[in-house]
Amino acid sequence: MKRLLVVLAIIIMLLITWQSGGFSLLTLENLKFQQAELASWRDLNPVVASVTFFLIYVLVTALSIPGAVIMTLAGGALFGLLWGGILISFASTLGATLSMLASRYLISDWVRGKFASSIAPIDEGVEKDGPFYLFTLRLIPIFPFFMINLLMGLTRMPAKTFWWVSQLGMLAGTLVFVNAGTQLAKIDSLSGILTIEIIGAFALLGIFPLIARKIVELVQARKVYEGWNKPKKFDTNLIVIGAGSGGLVSAYIAAAVKAKVTLIEKHQMGGDCLNTGCVPSKAIIRSARQAYEMRKADQFGIQSVEPQVDFSAVMGRVKNVIEQIEPHDSIERYTNLGVDVIQGTASIISPWEVSVTKENGEQQTLSAKSVIIATGARPRVPNIPGLDQVDYLTSDTLWGLEALPKRFIVLGGGPIGCELSQAFSRLGSDVSIVQRAPHLMPREDEDAQVLVEQQFADEGIALHLSSTAKEVVVREGQAYLLVEQAGKTVELAFDKLLLALGREANTGGFGLENLGIETRGNGTLDCNGFMQTRFPNVYVCGDVTGPFQFTHVAAHQAWFAAVNALFSGFKRFKVDYRVIPWVTFTDPEVARVGLSESEAKAQGVAYEVTRYGIDDLDRAIADGDDHGFVKVITVAGKDKILGVTIVGKHSAELLAEFVLAMKYGLGMNKLLGTIHTYPTFSEANKYAAGEWKRAHVSPKIMVWLARFHTWRRS
Repeated sequence: MKRLLVVLAIIIMLLITWQSGGFSLLTLENLKFQQAELASWRDLNPVVASVTFFLIYVLVTALSIPGAVIMTLAGGALFGLLWGGILISFASTLGATLSMLASRYLISDWVRGKFASSIAPIDEGVEKDGPFYLFTLRLIPIFPFFMINLLMGLTRMPAKTFWWVSQLGMLAGTLVFVNAGTQLAKIDSLSGILTIEIIGAFALLGIFPLIARKIVELVQARKVYEGWNKPKKFDTNLIVIGAGSGGLVSAYIAAAVKAKVTLIEKHQMGGDCLNTGCVPSKAIIRSARQAYEMRKADQFGIQSVEPQVDFSAVMGRVKNVIEQIEPHDSIERYTNLGVDVIQGTASIISPWEVSVTKENGEQQTLSAKSVIIATGARPRVPNIPGLDQVDYLTSDTLWGLEALPKRFIVLGGGPIGCELSQAFSRLGSDVSIVQRAPHLMPREDEDAQVLVEQQFADEGIALHLSSTAKEVVVREGQAYLLVEQAGKTVELAFDKLLLALGREANTGGFGLENLGIETRGNGTLDCNGFMQTRFPNVYVCGDVTGPFQFTHVAAHQAWFAAVNALFSGFKRFKVDYRVIPWVTFTDPEVARVGLSESEAKAQGVAYEVTRYGIDDLDRAIADGDDHGFVKVITVAGKDKILGVTIVGKHSAELLAEFVLAMKYGLGMNKLLGTIHTYPTFSEANKYAAGEWKRAHVSPKIMVWLARFHTWRRS
């Protein structure tokens, strides 16, 4: 209501000015006609004239009234170059700041709510380079004064910064017009003031800050390299440290564009994903699902049986799956692609040089124009008293188990903890999850969390939510985890304890300390949007830098790291995190891309929620998997997709359509107009789009359609 009153007040002031002929006074002809009279008034009342002129100028610029140029000429004519320049410089800056603040107060929230995803990268750019951009816009007079104020009001630039940059940036143009005003009698038109030469000079001044910034970057880069001796020639174009997802993709891209690339791996090709992460976990999940389906076979008219789980055979299958996929990441394959693969321990000795200690003890030093660090991450081990008394497991060591644990505690309710908890429960372990947060999967919306928790409870998994592990004790050969719940301590006996508390970056043991590359608060390596560290030729990608520790994100980052490392002198690409999908492979699966509902609410985004229940889907009913939902977050009143959460069978596959839609700006109307095969789970996406469309049909149109069809029947 307050904002509406402000808008009405501004409109009324403008109408009064227009009705009283105020706009007609702000013309060159009228100014020249009134010059003598105004000069006489100034001579009689110099202080009053200065203050009055200052306030009128502020009002004109704050309300974006056409005529600021005429006012500037008047200032020069009445007060001369020095005093007129001072008055107008401060008045124009104050008016511009008020105009910017008015824009921020009146329309910023509305615009941000409508275009949140588009404004986020603008905010990031303004935070980093805003003063440079504003200074350039102020120097070049072809950009409308009021439009700059309006647009900057939509950003989060501090008013103080806006003030001083505007005052400095507008000074040159102000003095040109004030000086012209001192020769008012000789001016026949405004076009004669700004010649092509003057505009060109302003343009050069405008881009000067950006050029200066590039020069500063080059100087800073040189300063970073002080004390390091750069080789005159390089052995290879690119050295990649780590052969996980990020390292493999980096090396692949380099080889594909015929660069000479060396890939160094001290352990296993394929990294965590192939050997201890994605691949083995999905293999054991599949075996566990088979056991679960055998118990539930009576739902399909087949006698249920209690499966006889041969755990060693299950783990044997896991190893077999790894062996089948292993050739995709093998030394042989990458050697054939043109990658020089070295098995050994890397140690960075300079920004361009890496020493390698091979498995046979031989040492080799290589030089490269660029280096990519893709060393991944490892399971986080908490500092819990007594933990060292037991042979605890992590997602890395779990795969060495030879027998199925009877009592299995999983510490942590994130994706890894949830996936493995359900798998071991279905294989026959008595599983308990201890989770500090009030829900499993803290990054997801509560409706998704509740569905998974209900399924886990139905399967007999004990959930200890809002609980904190305090200590591990061993009494008479039996291990217990002491857990604090609601102010009380509970003892949970276990045979095996799995730590699933996230992963921490591998930043030690390969010479980073020699370079002084910074880490963030969470231990990951810091880098800019081009994946560069403080050394412009040293890049990072994958779990070692984050912010998303997913195999597909590591591969995504690797493209930017490799291409920038090889071609940065000609073209650079900034990594894009706007559309990042992820899936937790529980049953039901939880798949998400973009904003969740809770995130949209926290960010103050104006959004709508469209929900389609999979219990209504024909194929899901036929398959006995009629549970879950598709939830789509869209811009309020529009079909633009901001985020999607899908819970249910095949959610991971269903999500891909929304990822594509968000990536290429396809809205709900386009999804609705796309043919989906019947009967398939993919129809859930179309039906969700149909729910959105139904909610946005105009009631008035429906009334008229009813009347139309009534008329057709008559």
